[in-house]
Amino acid sequence: MLPVFPALRSRLALVLVCTFSAAIAEPTDSADPSADAPPLDNLPSMDLNEPESAPSAELVTPTSTPSQNAMTNLINLLVAKGNLSAQEGNALVAQAEADAAAARAAAAADPVEEGEMRVPYIPEVVRARMRDEIKDDVMAAARAEKWTALGSQPDWVNRYKPFGDIRLRYEYLSYPVGNDNTGAFPNFNAINTGSPFDISGTLFSPQYNVDQDRQRVRLRARMGLDVNLEEGFTGGLRIATGENNSPITTNQSLGLASGGQGGNFSKYALWVDRAFLKFELGGKPDQNLALLFGRFDNPYMSTDLIYDEDLGFDGAAIAARIPLGSRLTAFATGSFSPIFNTDLNFSTNQPSKFKSTDKWLYGGQVGLDWKVTKKVTAKAAVAYYDFHNAEGKLSDPYIPLTALDAGNTDNTRPSFAQKGNTYRPLRNIIPSALNNFGTTNQFQYFGLATPFQVLTFDGRIDFNNFEPFQISLLGQYAKNLAFDDVALQTYAVNNRGPQEIPKPTTTTTTTTAADGAAVTEPAPIGKYAGGDTAWLINMQFGKPAFEKRWDWNFRVGYRYVESDAVIDGFNDSEFGGGGTNVKGFTVGGSLALSKRVKLNLLWMSGEQIAGPPLKTDIISFDISTKF
Repeated sequence: MLPVFPALRSRLALVLVCTFSAAIAEPTDSADPSADAPPLDNLPSMDLNEPESAPSAELVTPTSTPSQNAMTNLINLLVAKGNLSAQEGNALVAQAEADAAAARAAAAADPVEEGEMRVPYIPEVVRARMRDEIKDDVMAAARAEKWTALGSQPDWVNRYKPFGDIRLRYEYLSYPVGNDNTGAFPNFNAINTGSPFDISGTLFSPQYNVDQDRQRVRLRARMGLDVNLEEGFTGGLRIATGENNSPITTNQSLGLASGGQGGNFSKYALWVDRAFLKFELGGKPDQNLALLFGRFDNPYMSTDLIYDEDLGFDGAAIAARIPLGSRLTAFATGSFSPIFNTDLNFSTNQPSKFKSTDKWLYGGQVGLDWKVTKKVTAKAAVAYYDFHNAEGKLSDPYIPLTALDAGNTDNTRPSFAQKGNTYRPLRNIIPSALNNFGTTNQFQYFGLATPFQVLTFDGRIDFNNFEPFQISLLGQYAKNLAFDDVALQTYAVNNRGPQEIPKPTTTTTTTTAADGAAVTEPAPIGKYAGGDTAWLINMQFGKPAFEKRWDWNFRVGYRYVESDAVIDGFNDSEFGGGGTNVKGFTVGGSLALSKRVKLNLLWMSGEQIAGPPLKTDIISFDISTKF
């Protein structure tokens, strides 16, 4: 028996009886069949909210003696079970007998001929009313008793899609014998993110390690959520690990004791890695328009030659795809991103504030997707990136008495950098008796020595002639159109030839600026040897996407990245220790342990292009999973 209250059981039993009564009573073949079926309005009325009354003396009571009438037996059984009152049962018996008599009379008037078959008919209006009444009663009971259908879930749950990944990596960094370890590799990022460095002193500036091998275990964990906001809108959020707020890596070195975290099993920090709103029209692979706002993935076709795979773009972007035929699709992407926004109080220790030095990235790309054959596809694109105001600028002449005395262009220094780019001094320090005429108190910050307006060409071709394996070739070429090596020869402080001195020195040159003021800078020793061009080519063979255990792929590549072809703060964080001014090979492979777990082995051998000798070999082994 259904676990519902008595009134609902009575209603269900009543409907069952009426349906069965209509089914066994054959209707006449009149023009309006519904006229012969008893409407629900003619059924015995009852108040489901009133208690069942006791049967009166005139009413029949159920008997154990079976009747020859099946309907009578059914009603008697329902009365005996308590699903119908005796009064309701008698009314239904009377109604059923009347319907049966009418059906017999109709059959006598129109006998069934041999070979014919009559189908009992219930008018649609009756069936609809029955369905509505049953539905209303059941739903009312469900609300009252708080039923929960098996497998059901709220609508909002279906709009959320969580995802994540974890990677554990062992990394060995080797610096072969022959690297220049005499102080030739200043860490400009450490200088620019700390106190300015006194270039007139006798201490070395912060230096990169070039002669001591290192090993480390690194963790990357990311978790995110995509949300369907309906009507073409979606949102996304992702948090990730990271030993600092570097824009190009989410790796956390285990046990690292720096930056106020790590070491002795201390807990690690999480960072907001993605947070965006997206609107799409079309929604087809070859026809779509998307608008992005917030912090989102790189929207361009590119490689880590210019943008690291972990780099997130801030700001807004638009991307479109338009079919040009059955085999050709055009695509275009544009974006603008704030790279640096000036502090409202810059400079904090000056009553009269300095002018803003905001930096922006304006980018645009157009390209084509081409289905060459059923098993060969190709993709090519050209892009232009203007890193507006990214270069450093010389300050107005002034005399810093302490390291805290800011210059009005201090904010033109990069807030994050790796290594490889060419730098220039930013503070135009006036020689005077207060600084012993340029031999003391030369507190200096450094900015990028050249503007960056980068033109890139990207290409990829996939061969599926060896299915299920695929051969993929991809490449990228980049050139900094704003590079001026003649100007750099004047004020570049690194990326010079073999005659470059290995450490900060008191040797200076005094030149005359446009306004007639004297400018004191480190002496340019050695010819400038930096460059403006970069290129990369990679080949991969194997399964493009892992679907089961033992799927594999193998890859090999070569890159050549001159010092100022791209900004070193945005490109690959691993090859050669990260950054530019490096060339060399990459060899690696991956093996699936399951559809969602894989092993990866990678060897990278890099060598510096300009300046003193520096070689780096890196071997990494990791296990990763996605969920």
